[in-house]
Amino acid sequence: MKTKKLTVAQATISFLKNQYVKRDGKENKFFAGCFGIFGHGNVVGLGEALKHNPDFIYYQTRNEQAMVHTAAAYAKMKNRLQTFVCTSSIGPGATNMITAAASASINRLPVLLLPGDFFSKRTASPLLQQTEYGFTQDMSVNDCFKPISKYWDRINRPEQLISSLLEAMRVLTSPSETGVVTLAMPHDVQAESYDFPLDFFEKRVWYIPRSSPDISLINKAVKIIKNSKQPLIVCGGGVIYSEAEQELKKLIEQCGIPVAETFAGKGSLHYKNPLNLGAMGATGTKGASKISKNADVVIGIGTRYADFTSASKSAWQNPDVNFININIAELDAFKQSAIPLQGDAKQTIEILTKSLKGYNTGKSYVKKIKQLNTEWDKIVDKVYSVDDHKKPVQSEYLGALNNFIEDRDVVVCAAGSAPGDLHKLWKTKNSKGFHLEYGNSCMGYEIPGGLGVKMADNSREVYVICGDASYLMLPTDIITTIQEGYKITIILINNQGYASIGGLSDSVGGEGFGTHFKYRNPETGQLDGDFLPVDLAKNAESLGAIVYKPKGISEYIDALSKAKKNERTTLIYVETIRDRKMADYGYSWWDVPVPEISDSNEVQKIRKQYEKDKKLQKTYIKPH
Repeated sequence: MKTKKLTVAQATISFLKNQYVKRDGKENKFFAGCFGIFGHGNVVGLGEALKHNPDFIYYQTRNEQAMVHTAAAYAKMKNRLQTFVCTSSIGPGATNMITAAASASINRLPVLLLPGDFFSKRTASPLLQQTEYGFTQDMSVNDCFKPISKYWDRINRPEQLISSLLEAMRVLTSPSETGVVTLAMPHDVQAESYDFPLDFFEKRVWYIPRSSPDISLINKAVKIIKNSKQPLIVCGGGVIYSEAEQELKKLIEQCGIPVAETFAGKGSLHYKNPLNLGAMGATGTKGASKISKNADVVIGIGTRYADFTSASKSAWQNPDVNFININIAELDAFKQSAIPLQGDAKQTIEILTKSLKGYNTGKSYVKKIKQLNTEWDKIVDKVYSVDDHKKPVQSEYLGALNNFIEDRDVVVCAAGSAPGDLHKLWKTKNSKGFHLEYGNSCMGYEIPGGLGVKMADNSREVYVICGDASYLMLPTDIITTIQEGYKITIILINNQGYASIGGLSDSVGGEGFGTHFKYRNPETGQLDGDFLPVDLAKNAESLGAIVYKPKGISEYIDALSKAKKNERTTLIYVETIRDRKMADYGYSWWDVPVPEISDSNEVQKIRKQYEKDKKLQKTYIKPH
């Protein structure tokens, strides 16, 4: 057996750069490069290896959390067929990655983490940045990645690398298991050499299969659908990752089955499709909420049924409702006591379409769906329209942007009040045009996520919607967008605090406590003084962005036009009225517990309503 002597770090990079994936005959490299911030835990090992492998591109970043967000956003844009490696030093470098790693795994997006770790030999322990434990010497902060990783390992000896990297690739490329993979890399082991087999570094292709469900379960599902009068499809991200958009369109138009979309699934259909009811669940449209309540069959495709999607399990009120789940992951296929059609979404939809030939819900049901959509279009137009050109609200800024962009452009958002508005209102025109991180609803995802989207497809204009609170979490990778020449446009909507949580606080009698960006009031002892004199526009400018501060909608649209022509990241700073609410805008419930006991009469009142709402919550455990 021919071998080559390399350090563990050198062998790692040599292996990773020769990993490929193949689906439907299309082949591409799995890793687009490596993001990293170097410290003593990875600069001598992985840093040296990256320096001498320039064909495996190293990207500098400003925050370890940000780089993982960027990698995850890139993977999402690439339908999980390509991603990045992220490396950090031991200690805070590693722990900074934890939040973003959790987001990636929750959203089932592949990212490989290579954090530095303590000395395997323990000759110099305790190291700088090493956390000590009185009960063991075999644990570091990297063990914190275990509950949020789909595969975790520590490379204590060079020869362990071979089996570990192969397992890492198996998980990363698995449609059903993918998420974050963490390989903790001790300082000293990174620098150790070993005679690695040359075969280990040859090109390796990981085939992404399109599996089909069990035929008996297919037949059972078909029988239930054919007997249904009011079926509903709930589309999740799995539809898009599987590239099943056209197959879905063919199925629903053949059968007359309406579709409601989750956050991740929004864009599965063009918004103008007459069978597309739009957003599903707690932030759903009026039509989707109405049809859901009476649905006798719910066909979940590529969804994990998070509480926003299911309206905390209150969305479906028909006592005889049946669930059929198409999902590549067994965990999700079995949810809601469904008939589990475990398989690839595209492949399974094709089988269902053939099996359901001749079935149609009928003209009256389809007509009802079209009427609901017509009504909703009028509501959206009203919400998007500008009542006061000088003092627009958030939805009006979103409407102006939605009308301005081109079909292939991408909107990116993550946390706060904007995702709910976008889910309801945004008119999606392609499956990659709506990019939200809402599995973890992670503040700070927006700007690094926008960078990841742009890196994945530089031909599209990328618009990042960001509140002031989210902006303050992670603005620094504006620098990275400029350094690498990936221009994004950031719409920073300042509402002076944590407006979304403030609204939630108001709804349960909390009066927005702790959610305004204000001075502490010496008279009350609370944070209810004057607003803080913070200039976020100047902050963005100091990081290298071109900045516009339009007043009113006309100037805002003009700023959008200027931003589109710019070659450098641009931030458009606008302010909005926090407490101006839209009437008759919520159609579903979300379970947020209200205190059973409170001195507040308002809280007591809201608690009574909460107890009524809880009765709508269903546990779907009926055997099929």
